Amino acid sequence: NFSDKFSFYRHHVNLKSWWVGDIPVSGALLTDWSQDTMNELHLAIPAEITEEKLDQVANAVYQRLDQLYQGKMYFPGYFPNELRAIFREQVHLIQNAIIESRIDCQRHCGIFQYETISCNNCTDSHVVCFGYNCESSAQWERAVQGLLGYISRWHNLVSPSFTCLEPPHLANLTLENASECLTQH
Repeated sequence: NFSDKFSFYRHHVNLKSWWVGDIPVSGALLTDWSQDTMNELHLAIPAEITEEKLDQVANAVYQRLDQLYQGKMYFPGYFPNELRAIFREQVHLIQNAIIESRIDCQRHCGIFQYETISCNNCTDSHVVCFGYNCESSAQWERAVQGLLGYISRWHNLVSPSFTCLEPPHLANLTLENASECLTQH
């Protein structure tokens, strides 16, 4: 698990460099790893990742860190520079995994939900999206009806004050109008 792994890495950092200045720099990089990751994601969508993709990223990062820790001692500056490179790779892998999951979700027809882990607070979550990959007009019609039903159910749960989503307005509802309505509230 993450805490155990990074606790090990932090406690063994002093054995990895010939230069005493590398120890506090490397220790700070490892201590702030999680928070720095969140600060570097810079996504316009929520940082939600599937458990499968999170495991893939974690395994890749742990493999690189374990490999780095297998070396005996490193010349000054090498160890923190390698940690920074692994960190940058991890951020890139997480960004790609989150975006790929969203793209995969939108390849469905209609409302689709998948289980995720929130990167903000490490809790179980889920993402709901609307996929446009419908093979027929009948399938598209069912997808739109499903979307309207989903919005209506969500509307009733969240706030009964969405007049723009009430039945008289649903007949001519477009995705753009629905998005605008939800943004206003």
